[in-house]
Amino acid sequence: MPKKSTVVVTGFGPFWEHKVNASWSAVQELDRLGLEDEDVELITFEIAVEYETAKKLVPQLWKEYDPCLMVHVGVSGIAKELTLEQQAHNTGYDKPDVSFLVPKSKCCIRDGPDCILSQINMSIVSDEVNSNSCPTKAVVSYNAGKYLCDFVYYISLYQNCAQTAFIHVPPLGKPYSARQLGEGLRAAIRSMLKQVRQTKGEIL
Repeated sequence: MPKKSTVVVTGFGPFWEHKVNASWSAVQELDRLGLEDEDVELITFEIAVEYETAKKLVPQLWKEYDPCLMVHVGVSGIAKELTLEQQAHNTGYDKPDVSFLVPKSKCCIRDGPDCILSQINMSIVSDEVNSNSCPTKAVVSYNAGKYLCDFVYYISLYQNCAQTAFIHVPPLGKPYSARQLGEGLRAAIRSMLKQVRQTKGEIL
């Protein structure tokens, strides 16, 4: 029997005014819903809003699970829909994390490229989410915010830019419930998986 592919999805823990982080609530709902894909094993993780923790954990997840797709989910106070981030930035990390620390170099990877784009076409993902019966709408963004979301995304893209994605979700109830966000994540991830499989030449 062929080994299942693995999809790793992460959300973030609490920080500042986000006592319940909508990203982790959405990922937990996704875990309950499942991806409805028998060939895929879904693994979920909560990441503390700490630069050092994130910098160690993300490469560990790549090494341990060798996922066909790694999707990071974060909350954005200004988001009104699922926001599909197309790229991440290396420098400018001067906002303290929950431990009141910033990276000493204020960057993700010393001498790394200033910007890394995901090879997953987020416009295609957005169109597919918006054209099906998903309860959430989606948009594409090129600015993941120069905080832990952008930081984690860059670290992950640096590992593998062909199989990495980042999705920002709005706070709970603004306007979507955790369940609706979970359904939105499922729709987006299923679309991303199609692209990854096509790139790898796998049979859909």
